[in-house]
Amino acid sequence: MTENTLQLVGYCGLYCGLCAHRNRIPQRAKLLRETLHEEGMDSWYKYYPLMKDTFPTFWKFLDSLVKMDCTCRTGGGPPDCKIRICAKEKGVDLCPFCAEYPCSLIESLAEHYVMVIQDGKRLRKIGLKAWVKEQEARAKRGVVYADTRVPWRK
Repeated sequence: MTENTLQLVGYCGLYCGLCAHRNRIPQRAKLLRETLHEEGMDSWYKYYPLMKDTFPTFWKFLDSLVKMDCTCRTGGGPPDCKIRICAKEKGVDLCPFCAEYPCSLIESLAEHYVMVIQDGKRLRKIGLKAWVKEQEARAKRGVVYADTRVPWRK
């Protein structure tokens, strides 16, 4: 497996190209930033007392959202991700290629990302390259995990 092929595949087997954090949110943040700029808010905020101090921070935040890249292979995601730690300790590039798949960590993730186990089994069956092509096709259709994800509960 090449690192380039793995670039958008999390250790858990989620495809980063289907993540709203990578696709939907940056696009919408860019649109909001452009709209605010067209309306002159990047200079007019100074005349609104409630925005005078906070707008520059908000503007930087929007810029960060536009440029967001949080793949776990490039240092994104939770630094204490148990799945990533486990995969690295076991020396597997992807959890679906682990002999213990699906383990309790993946089953726990599947409570929120209902497609992860089936996608992992499909990945094992057809191979990484073909699976990534399928995921890219999903992304082109506008599919994102947020559309099927079960919300996190505390």
